[in-house]
Amino acid sequence: MNTRFFVIATLASAVACFGQVSLDNAFQIRYASNLGVGDSVINITNSGARGGVPGATSPLGGGEICANIYAYSPDEQLVSCCSCNVTPNGLNSLSVKADLASNTLTPIIPSALVIKILSTVGGAACTAASAATADTATLAPGLIAWGTTIHAAPATPNFPAGSYFGTETAFVPATLSASELGRMAGLCAFIRANGSGYGICKSCRLGGLGASTK
Repeated sequence: MNTRFFVIATLASAVACFGQVSLDNAFQIRYASNLGVGDSVINITNSGARGGVPGATSPLGGGEICANIYAYSPDEQLVSCCSCNVTPNGLNSLSVKADLASNTLTPIIPSALVIKILSTVGGAACTAASAATADTATLAPGLIAWGTTIHAAPATPNFPAGSYFGTETAFVPATLSASELGRMAGLCAFIRANGSGYGICKSCRLGGLGASTK
């Protein structure tokens, strides 16, 4: 095979594969750091992949998705979980400090969190316990999410020592294994079953949020 043709064919194949990557994967991840310096936020929308009309009668049961949120401390402990319904083209948001880290299972408030969002069928199927009962049968497309985090700035003339800046990026679509799904839902079920009320994060609010510092 001609080398030039082989290179072109390889590049074409790579582009085709990249074009097939789904940006509304049902399982998405990112992190928030430096929570002692300021807040981070999460903004969630629904692309309408399940249907564009909330509550519409269809084989899919309407267009809503249920955003199930799992927050982990850096030492791998699930510190809070909760769920919220997101309508097609709607915008919902959470504060990392006020909603995810304000009522943690353990008394230590983490300075950083790994945040996982799992999209399942919404509408009437989205309840306060959805994050504890999520399974492969209820996974749903349509989740689009962004998050902010705070970084320490390098000391430069523009950024004096001790300065911080914020960035916003999309959550990263990820592969969900059966064991990880079982662990996420199982730990969330344990949190809900212990009856203390700790570890249950606040549900999202309507509208978008921006990052803030002290």
